Amino acid sequence: MTKPPLFFIHGMWSTPKVWDGMRAHFEARGHVVHVPHLPFHERDADNRRDDAPDRLLSTTGVQDYVDALIASARDVGEPPVIIGHSMGGMLAQKLAEAIGARGLILLSPAPTASTGSLAIAPLRTTFGLTSNVRGKWWKSPTMIDEERARWGIFNEVPAKETEEAIADLVWDSGRVLYQISMPWADKSKATHVDYEKLDMPALVVVGDVDRITPVATARATVRKLSGEVDYVELDGVGHWLFHDPVAGRVTSAMDNFLNMLGG
Repeated sequence: MTKPPLFFIHGMWSTPKVWDGMRAHFEARGHVVHVPHLPFHERDADNRRDDAPDRLLSTTGVQDYVDALIASARDVGEPPVIIGHSMGGMLAQKLAEAIGARGLILLSPAPTASTGSLAIAPLRTTFGLTSNVRGKWWKSPTMIDEERARWGIFNEVPAKETEEAIADLVWDSGRVLYQISMPWADKSKATHVDYEKLDMPALVVVGDVDRITPVATARATVRKLSGEVDYVELDGVGHWLFHDPVAGRVTSAMDNFLNMLGG
């Protein structure tokens, strides 16, 4: 059986660069890897922390991201294994709902409308958002405050890797954050998922000290998925899964899962 293609989805304030290490790992093992960027998430000279964000981010919602991913997935040619981190984990579920998938790998997944959990840590992490519309982050591009990013996203990450990751952050959509964090108030129901359609094999990985997409959300996701699910909870690991030795533990779990799929 041929190895399935892999389709990676990055998270909020991130770019496809976060997948560079995993991309090399899986390409070396014979997988065709697709790593699209979400709309307005190109990492270039015009999209950095200190630059003015694209004004179109003010009106960009979850469905816009999903539509862009559906368009990118048309180039894959066969059902992929869809892999997402953080917000990308929520989007991975929406994409699989829309187009199907050979398998689903959710790393530190953000909540859908039915997998959220009440916790103080995510609120503390996102409280310090920078917005270009004063007092109305939900109608504006957003950038997380550096101090809170260190506390809630990069906890347990070595200093050098934290500095590099913070430097790579880009602006994101306040509307998307609103739709994820307040699904009860979102009339578009953008993060609702029909879990009966998510009956493909799945792997869910989360760190047990994740402060922005906590363990409770990952466990709720496992309960909702309707197919066979492998669940891995990493001791002493936070939200960011792309630094050594954590990345090695994550790719090992992914290798085991892909081997079970026949790839």
